[in-house]
Amino acid sequence: MAASELYTKFARVWVPDAEEVWKSAELTKDYNNGDSSLQLMLEDGTNIEHKLDPKTKNLPHLRNPDILVGENDLTALSYLHEPAVLHNLKVRFIDSKLIYTYCGIVLVAINPYESLPIYGSDIINAYSGQNMGDMDPHIFAVAEEAYKQMARDERNQSIIVSGESGAGKTVSAKYAMRYFATVSGSASETNVEEKVLASNPIMEAIGNAKTTRNDNSSRFGKYIEIGFDKRYRIIGANMRTYLLEKSRVVFQADEERNYHIFYQLCASAHLPELKALKLSSADDFLFTKQGRNPVIDGVDDAKELSTTRHAFTLLGINESYQMGLFQVLAAILHLGNVEVKDRDSDSSVIPPSNQHLTAFCDLVGVTYQDMSHWLCHKKLKTATETYIKPIPRLQATNARDALAKHIYAKLFNWIVEHVNKSLHATQKQHSFIGVLDIYGFETFEINSFEQFCINYANEKLQQQFNMHVFKLEQEEYMREQIPWTLIDFYDNQPCINLIESRMGILDLLDEECKMPKGSDDSWAQKLYNTHLKTCSLFEKPRMSNKAFIIQHFADKVEYQCDGFLAKNKDTVNEEQINVLKASKFDLLIELFRGEEKATSPSGAVPGGRTRLSIKPEKTRAAHSSKEHKKTVGCQFRNSLQLLMETLNATTPHYVRCIKPNDLKFPFTFDPKRAVQQLRACGVLETIRISAAGFPSRWTYQEFFSRYRVLMKQKDVLADRKMTCRNVLEKLVEDQDKYQFGKTKIFFRAGQVAYLEKLRADKLRVACIRIQKTIRCWLARKKYLRKKNAAITIQRFTRGYQARCLAKFMRRTQAATIIQKFQRMYMERKRYRQKQAAALAMQTILRAYMARQKYRRLLREHKALLIQKHVRGWLARQWYKRSLRAIVYLQCCTRRMKARRQLKKLKIEARSVEHFKKLNIGMENKIMQLQRKIDEQNKDSRVVSERLNSLESSHAVESERMRTELTRLRGAEEEAKNNANRVSTLLEELERLKKELHTTQKEKKTIEDWAQKYRDEMEKMVAELKEQNGLLKNEKNDLNRMLKEQSQQMTEKMTRALAEETQQLESDLNEERSRYQNLLTEHLRLEEKYDDLKEEITLSVNVPKPGHRRTDSTHSSNESECTYNSEFAESEESSRATEDVTRGMDTSLTLKLQKRVTELEQEKQSLRNELENKEDQFQRARARDDVEHKKARGAELEYESLKRQELESENKKLKHNLAEMRQSLLGNAGAGTGAPGSPAYKVLLDQLNSSCEELDVRKEEVLILRSQLVSQKEAMQHKETMTDPVHHVEDVSKLKDSGEIKQAYIGLKDTNRLLESQLQSQRRSYDNEVEVLRGELQSVKEENNRQQQLLAQNLQLPPEARIEASLQHEITRLTNENLDVLKTDDPTEYREARVIILRRMVDLMEQLEKQDKTIRKLKKQLKVFSKKIGEMGAGQIEGQVSPGQMVDEPIRPVNIPRREKDFQGMLEYKKEDELKLVKNLILELKPRGVAVNLIPGLPAYILFMCLRHADYVNDDQKVRTLLTSTINSIKKILKKRGDDFETVSFWLSNTCRFLHCLKQYSGDDSFMKHNSSKQNEHCLSNFDLAEYRQVLSDLAIQIYQQLIKCMENILQPMIVSGMLEHETIQGVSGVKPTGLRKRTSSIADEGTYTLDSILRQLSAFHSIMCQHGTDPELIKQVVKQQFYIIGAVTLNNLLLRKDMCSWSKGMQIRYNVSQLEEWLRDKSLMVCGAKETLEPLIQAAQLLQVKKKTDEDAEAICSMCLALSTAQIVKVLNLYTPVNEFEERVSVTFIRTIQTRLRDRCETPQLLMDTKMIYPVTFPFNPSSLALETIQIPSSLNLSFLTRV
Repeated sequence: MAASELYTKFARVWVPDAEEVWKSAELTKDYNNGDSSLQLMLEDGTNIEHKLDPKTKNLPHLRNPDILVGENDLTALSYLHEPAVLHNLKVRFIDSKLIYTYCGIVLVAINPYESLPIYGSDIINAYSGQNMGDMDPHIFAVAEEAYKQMARDERNQSIIVSGESGAGKTVSAKYAMRYFATVSGSASETNVEEKVLASNPIMEAIGNAKTTRNDNSSRFGKYIEIGFDKRYRIIGANMRTYLLEKSRVVFQADEERNYHIFYQLCASAHLPELKALKLSSADDFLFTKQGRNPVIDGVDDAKELSTTRHAFTLLGINESYQMGLFQVLAAILHLGNVEVKDRDSDSSVIPPSNQHLTAFCDLVGVTYQDMSHWLCHKKLKTATETYIKPIPRLQATNARDALAKHIYAKLFNWIVEHVNKSLHATQKQHSFIGVLDIYGFETFEINSFEQFCINYANEKLQQQFNMHVFKLEQEEYMREQIPWTLIDFYDNQPCINLIESRMGILDLLDEECKMPKGSDDSWAQKLYNTHLKTCSLFEKPRMSNKAFIIQHFADKVEYQCDGFLAKNKDTVNEEQINVLKASKFDLLIELFRGEEKATSPSGAVPGGRTRLSIKPEKTRAAHSSKEHKKTVGCQFRNSLQLLMETLNATTPHYVRCIKPNDLKFPFTFDPKRAVQQLRACGVLETIRISAAGFPSRWTYQEFFSRYRVLMKQKDVLADRKMTCRNVLEKLVEDQDKYQFGKTKIFFRAGQVAYLEKLRADKLRVACIRIQKTIRCWLARKKYLRKKNAAITIQRFTRGYQARCLAKFMRRTQAATIIQKFQRMYMERKRYRQKQAAALAMQTILRAYMARQKYRRLLREHKALLIQKHVRGWLARQWYKRSLRAIVYLQCCTRRMKARRQLKKLKIEARSVEHFKKLNIGMENKIMQLQRKIDEQNKDSRVVSERLNSLESSHAVESERMRTELTRLRGAEEEAKNNANRVSTLLEELERLKKELHTTQKEKKTIEDWAQKYRDEMEKMVAELKEQNGLLKNEKNDLNRMLKEQSQQMTEKMTRALAEETQQLESDLNEERSRYQNLLTEHLRLEEKYDDLKEEITLSVNVPKPGHRRTDSTHSSNESECTYNSEFAESEESSRATEDVTRGMDTSLTLKLQKRVTELEQEKQSLRNELENKEDQFQRARARDDVEHKKARGAELEYESLKRQELESENKKLKHNLAEMRQSLLGNAGAGTGAPGSPAYKVLLDQLNSSCEELDVRKEEVLILRSQLVSQKEAMQHKETMTDPVHHVEDVSKLKDSGEIKQAYIGLKDTNRLLESQLQSQRRSYDNEVEVLRGELQSVKEENNRQQQLLAQNLQLPPEARIEASLQHEITRLTNENLDVLKTDDPTEYREARVIILRRMVDLMEQLEKQDKTIRKLKKQLKVFSKKIGEMGAGQIEGQVSPGQMVDEPIRPVNIPRREKDFQGMLEYKKEDELKLVKNLILELKPRGVAVNLIPGLPAYILFMCLRHADYVNDDQKVRTLLTSTINSIKKILKKRGDDFETVSFWLSNTCRFLHCLKQYSGDDSFMKHNSSKQNEHCLSNFDLAEYRQVLSDLAIQIYQQLIKCMENILQPMIVSGMLEHETIQGVSGVKPTGLRKRTSSIADEGTYTLDSILRQLSAFHSIMCQHGTDPELIKQVVKQQFYIIGAVTLNNLLLRKDMCSWSKGMQIRYNVSQLEEWLRDKSLMVCGAKETLEPLIQAAQLLQVKKKTDEDAEAICSMCLALSTAQIVKVLNLYTPVNEFEERVSVTFIRTIQTRLRDRCETPQLLMDTKMIYPVTFPFNPSSLALETIQIPSSLNLSFLTRV
């Protein structure tokens, strides 16, 4: 493409600038080849002339289209060069507040110098499991990519974080490790993960310091290997450190600090445990005050020390070791304050009793004399002698500082070693991810040995980076099979050779260190002599002989030679070390013990990989005077070499941290500093390598979707690849600018911009055409409006003229009309006469013609018939003659042939085969003849049928003609009649006209009178209306005032009530949510504990101890979290596991137990609070329940007395039957009724069955009686435990509650006693005052007496207990009646008497009913006795004829017996309980039950079994059944918890079981909807309220498991279906992307769409409906589903810049409408699901609304009420135009939005909590299904259950 095509007028370019590095400008004139300059206009309007280099003629860089600005990936830019990269980073950082950007495989992170809410757990969950290109750039995306590649490719990974000091390397590495700790473990971090994260504060404290560029700068390099097991969970970690800056311990520049740990200790010196360290303020110590700025803004050093100590503890470094470390650190500070003074010019001395040296010696445990001596002396050894030589003050000070640095380095290594020990994996490591946090390229005004090593390391890393980028680039080309040439890239191997090769800088430095009199000057001269002329990368400064310059890959750096040798040697006085080794301080001895060991820098590590040693390699020769044989440079080179080997063995991921400015201002971008770092960190090199090849890459589908507008319809083929190829060949002539791969099209730099230009031009032309058309339409519309206005004016004018003309014409026309009508009448009359005459003539003529025509047709028809028959006869005759002739001829011919054939056949006739053949032939001929006959018959039938049809059609036609003739004759007659009627009608018309004239006159008279009357009435009505209006106004005013007042009061009350109700509901929901969250946490801890037990059981084989029984009296809460005692294996394994666990990790067990206890306590407290909240809603209903319970108690008392009467009658019946049996045995002495006879057996069997029936009834009565007595005793015991003052009230309550009805057995005696008491009451009326005074004392005595009586009754047998209670009731009733009648008021006396008389009447009536029942039973007994007697007599008479006994059957005695009805209970044996649980829960398949059986069948069966256990009053059976059921449900959910169908099935059944417990509990509030039969099935012996709570908790757990299962199924579909898939095709265009390709919006095979989500939702709904889930519960599940869909979609929208566009907002709104339509189809619009999508709807609206003016801002603020301020601002920042015709949101508008939303009270959280689960409730849903009607199918294998 020629330059003249790109550098045209209005094209934008980049020109260099001294301040801003690059400035944007626009061409004001086209560029032509040969021009020496360009005419440009800057953005501020300044016109400049840009001169071109006359030699190179290089044109300035072109600027990318605005649509590409702000891209996530720099490689997506069409023009890849430095200004484009810089501008893209600036726009993202300043305008969009985005700190992360991809550059190919590199993540560029810019330090915002501000805390951002983008690192929370919600962000981690959002990035977990996502592809790297599918989300916005983030450190979490890089970490997730490394984690996925490790799991997918089975290859170790590395994350290399580099950058300048202050660029944010340490923070980035920390966040990466936090991500691994979160995604690889459980929701709350395990112990290993906590330790990995806890290593960060420790290493920051001892290795980080404040510098001028960074408040928390890492002064060492570290490489942390995080180990994972085969399940990719963190099992341990290992840390390697590089090049600790030891010089910082003794020296800090201005505005810098020493390591943080020193300041933390000084800030915490006031703590009691640190008093012994003798520390004070940091300003008092030389080693901490040199920087003159010991405080960091916003950092509390004392608090940081607490964090550090906690981290030490977590990593296993106990308190004593911590104090030892602090002791050594404090000693270093004191050592720095030791002052050395001159004794003379060659010697120095430390004054005696130096305070700080004394403190140092005390802290490290050495003698003061030895240390003070060797600080000022040194030992010189020769071959024969040893000298002790004093040293001057300067050397002594240097030796002191060297010792401090050495001690600190030893301490640093010791801490790192112990951290690694704590993080060491206990099991085999499967793979690892390494995080390298190492210093970036550094250049200062004065650069020394440290900067040299740092830049050397960066050279090695840059080389590795270049090779990796180059390799990936070439692999992409090879994978796509496109031709490629070797890309030229910068190779820094010459610079590395200059540093590390033989006779390199490091080699010469080590050699100079070995020289006895080596110095920095001599080493510099060697460098000049060796490399100055031979290496172009090495230079000598002009003005210095003690420095050298190296041309690094990033920049030239000048190094000062001073200090190189000393830092490389890193020497320390040997005697000082010996003094420290002789210390009494154990930790110090341990620090220096390592010097006696030979430590290799590498060691074998499980897994076959190499590992670096933490400390440099040391060798110890016996009696050697040199501690360190390897120099620092040599050690660093070896460590770096091992690091490179490790990195080369892993898959690297790169993070380049950029420091935006040196002043640490938030979101301030300095282009100079940024460009410098981009060059240094290799980002621009990546861009250069990409630009050298084909940086822009499009899939064929993306290219087609984007540039479809450039194609014509004929260019579009079915093959997308061929279509793209053809179009590109037309659009881009130079075929070297692009290449076609297998799946992608590769473009050279600038080609995408050219295509975008063509696309924009095409769209611009289309826009112009659209504008032209619209403007034409608007102008035409305006013209038509004017035209219509003119026409209207003309119309009105012409109308006036026309009306005037019409008036004249109307008069003229009136006369004309009169004339017309007169003439018309005359002409009409004349015409009608002529018409009548003509019609008559026509009628006669037409009739004659019709007759003639009919006769002619008839003749022709008959002639045709004659011809037809004649011709048919002639044809038949000819046919017959021809047929006879042909047949005769055939006969002759055939006869002749037959004779000839006969001769042959006679010869062959003798053979059997011929005969057979002949027969076969004959059979065939016969069949053929038969077939011919059939065909002829068929033809004859067809001919006859045709003939019949012709005859029938002829008849029909004749009939039709006759009918037509008749009709014509009738029409003729009707015409004659009409002519006669005309004259009659004319006469009638004249008469009517006369009557009309008369009526009109009368009408006019009446109208005049009516008008007069109407005027009078209207006048009267107006007066009345006026008066009525006044009255109505007054009335309306009064009504309005009353209505306003009442409305105000109503609104006020409604508002107050609504607020209170809303507050209570919110409190209740909050408490429910907290309670259910605690249940979730409790369940998680249970599962975690079970998993630990299983792992320990599998790993350790421990003999199982004996059985351990579980107490059956455990509470229901205990049974919730324990296994059933019947499962012996589980108990044994759990006991063994507990022993092993206790031995292996006691601290973990105690911690878990403590946590479980706390959760149990909090759970109980929350449960109590929840009950209190629910009580607030049920207080009003509680009063009604109390009254209902009183009535219920009375009914129960009445039923109990009725059952007692039945029992007494049953006793009598049994007694009579026993007498009958005795009499029967006595009368049958020697007759046929003797024992053994058939009649006797039959009678005896029926008698026994009757007795059994009576026994059953007796047992039922006894059970009911014992229940009533126990309830009564419990009530009395409760009353006796209360305050005696309220006893009178309690007695009255007992009286009302129905205890009086227990005295019905002695009703007659009671009545007589009551009458005598009434008589005596009158006599004792005078003594009433004294009785009232002694009432309190009598109540107390009565209370004590009842307690004694209760104790006595409890010791009596049941029958005697009942009699005693009746006697007590008689006495109590007497006392009560006396109390009632003791009154002075006659009215009260009469009322009391009436009440007592009514009671007596009621008792008498009930007594009469009981007597009738007794008489009825006696009559039945007599009937039975008579029948038995007759049966006996019949048997005696039958004894006379013996044969009759054999021949005739014995007639059985007809004693009617009442059959047992099925009571809706199931009985099972104790040993069948495990089988019941196994068949009904553990092995049940939900699908078969849901399809074939009634919903909730397992729940009904379990409840029916429970009812029987309650019926037989078996406490143990009830408890074990409920416990086994709960544990089995938990077990099946743990085993198949990821199956939605299973979880839904057991949620439905658990809820149904819970509803059954409520429905049949006997509680009135749950029995309102029961039938009478269902009320009879209520539980009678046990109150299972506690188990209802346990089942409710279990249902909550199952519900949460259902939500998790559903979320796991929906999660992969949501983003693809709601965001990525284009439901409305063609609305959103595809933008160019970079190396990190995103998921295409075009639906491919396997891609989830919105239809996939809707189908899945329908499947969920269908499954829950099949399982019979409660409708209210389904609504809650659907609400949770829609919340998950909305939250996940919104979170991804907030994290994906490419999704924030106008067209995507339209797609989202359409998708939401489809979801709402699904809700309507399922009738779920009122479940609250739609409201959960409100944030997503508002976000979509926010993408589509206008975003320019203040009115738009106000509209947005009022619209987006469901979105937080952070979310609104995030969407506005991310808003990206898909087409260049859209505009970006300005920064000013976003600031306006923030200002308006400043007063909102909301959480600053950016993302929605996708893990949030709404609190679930289980509204009571009674079942109308009768238990006795339930049938158990045989497929459940429950034949051992017996129906009761």
